[in-house]
Amino acid sequence: MEKIKLEYHHDRQVAAITLDDGKGNVLDYLMMEELQAVFDSFKDENGLKIITFEGAGKHFSFGASVEEHQKEYAATMLRSFHQLFYSIRDLCVPTLAKISGQCLGGGMELALMCNFLFADKSARLGQPEILLGVFPPPASVILPEKIGLARAEELLLTGRTVTGEEAKNIGLVNEIFEDKAALEEGVGSWIEKNILPKSASSLRYGVKAVRAKFNHILGNFLPQLENLYVNQLMATADANEGISAFLEKRNPVWQKRPVRLVST
Repeated sequence: MEKIKLEYHHDRQVAAITLDDGKGNVLDYLMMEELQAVFDSFKDENGLKIITFEGAGKHFSFGASVEEHQKEYAATMLRSFHQLFYSIRDLCVPTLAKISGQCLGGGMELALMCNFLFADKSARLGQPEILLGVFPPPASVILPEKIGLARAEELLLTGRTVTGEEAKNIGLVNEIFEDKAALEEGVGSWIEKNILPKSASSLRYGVKAVRAKFNHILGNFLPQLENLYVNQLMATADANEGISAFLEKRNPVWQKRPVRLVST
């Protein structure tokens, strides 16, 4: 594996995944493929009790590759990205994100999919897609389920980034730690106390039960939003302008054209 690292702890009861591309831990197609292969391998790990995600270095993840958001790549990118969410759903193994530094876009969506989110005071979480003229399909489904519609709308429609402390205050993050070292130690102790004594089998039934509504919503609405993104949004001038402007490091020039939204 080139862009992620996988380690097992506590007699293979804990699988620790580290996003590591040497830069901002960008979720590009190669990293998605590697994550999918690891998720597939977990199907044979019957004793697995929790999967953790973190980013190498100072940041969790800058998000999905903006280059791969371009019109000609968007369908393939979203299909691969969304499959990661379906795979996590189907595994029913508890998941936990350890967040330091930037946790943005697709990186935040991966964290949002987790059952537990822990952060340190350097954390900055946000869904800035609207600033590029697009929207985040998984976060549009998941974030309202996590923190309520009003707070989710504010974050999704402004693209505003929140601190770890604010994320804790709005119920997005379970606990906040002083720094990355304290985060690592604190999460380790939390897992030993709250997860390892449990039955691996029963934890999976518990995840399936507590996420019955969540999984129904994800399975029904994420495909609809993928279609909305690929077949309608990416047919607009502004979505393509926003992506191009970001890649060209300039301010976007938005069009004033009538919008005719088609029912999904």
